[in-house]
Amino acid sequence: MSQQLTWFTEAHQASGSSIGYRVEKLLHAEKTPFQTIEIYQTTDWGNLMVIDGCVMLTSRDNFLYHEMMTHPALFTHARAKRVVIIGGGDCGTLREVLKHEEVESAVQVEIDERVTRLAEQYFPELCDANHDPRAELLFIDGIKYMAEAEPESLDLIIVDSTDPVGPAEGLFNAAFYASCYKALRHGGILVQQSESPLVHLELIKSMRSAMRTAGFNAVKTLPFPQPCYPTGWWSCTMVRKGGDLAGFRERGALSKNFPTRYYNAEIHKGALAQPEFMREALGE
Repeated sequence: MSQQLTWFTEAHQASGSSIGYRVEKLLHAEKTPFQTIEIYQTTDWGNLMVIDGCVMLTSRDNFLYHEMMTHPALFTHARAKRVVIIGGGDCGTLREVLKHEEVESAVQVEIDERVTRLAEQYFPELCDANHDPRAELLFIDGIKYMAEAEPESLDLIIVDSTDPVGPAEGLFNAAFYASCYKALRHGGILVQQSESPLVHLELIKSMRSAMRTAGFNAVKTLPFPQPCYPTGWWSCTMVRKGGDLAGFRERGALSKNFPTRYYNAEIHKGALAQPEFMREALGE
């Protein structure tokens, strides 16, 4: 790519729309054994990571996703000591998890090590916690890892995956959720990115059904803005092994001793409220 300004555009067939970024240059491109990764320098959104033609994150707006994938679950759990992140190779979710002092161990299980190494190079601000003594980075198959996890050994599992195709396809079914259910202690929480409520309601319904089949009783889908993803609106779905998801440690969220850019106690309460079309579709 020349130094002349051009655009990277991701066309999203399911929604009949596209999202584009004005880019200055291609910083890096490679094909790994799992996928093709590209890094662009944009004019207004910092660096941009693209995997198999799909936008993964930008420097400017990734905090929305990473904070909503972590803090609602961590402030819902009474005291999450042992956390596993499946995927999350850019390490932003790991960084947010380790802001919580009660977390004693956070294992990130990412199948493609190159995602993490490129994040360390081009998104170093997301990798601040990589050398935290509580962090462990594993570059292995997350599905196999969860299938072999010790029963009732974990407090929180975060599935920070790409779309349900390719390497991530097996993270969206009842068999995987059953592995998570077995590995969680009573009161433990599983949270998974669940695509756009505006386009992927059928996928969300299917996920929630599979989670219930696996044994989870309490289910909540939390929508949040995400400009770099199709439709500009995204969600995560949170389920619990025993107990419910109606409340959270609001006082803890109000008095948190670490910075966030989007998440706070009021945002948490707002995310628990479902838009009417989601209530109708999800039966809430």
